[in-house]
Amino acid sequence: MLKDCYEKYYFEQNYNCAETLIRAANDYYDLQLHDRDMIMLGAYGAGIQTGNTCGAILAAASVLSMKYIEQKAHESKDIKPVTTDLIREFNKRYGSVLCKDIKAQSFKPEYRCKMTVETACDILEQVIADYEKSRDKG
Repeated sequence: MLKDCYEKYYFEQNYNCAETLIRAANDYYDLQLHDRDMIMLGAYGAGIQTGNTCGAILAAASVLSMKYIEQKAHESKDIKPVTTDLIREFNKRYGSVLCKDIKAQSFKPEYRCKMTVETACDILEQVIADYEKSRDKG
């Protein structure tokens, strides 16, 4: 499970939600990203540092890009539906995709955004599994 990969980054190495999710997904899905590539997502943490869109969601969308875009997003038949599913599931769970709204529901000072990262792992993994199943049927 993707969720089994995140703790070393979040707790042991003190990465933020976005950095943690991309690093865990890199391990789990073998995205072949290098350390320098993943630094790009650092500013996504804390809702792009402003409480806006949750960094874990942005990192999850970045994982989908790596999995479903060959060259250009507008040439991928997969990226829009799978990203739509991701956002739908976050909205279902939290009623929002904004960090400030999600944080109000799941942030605990002693664990920071642990629950959000775990939820993001679960949602991302489920969205990918469901999408892959639907593609196999079609």
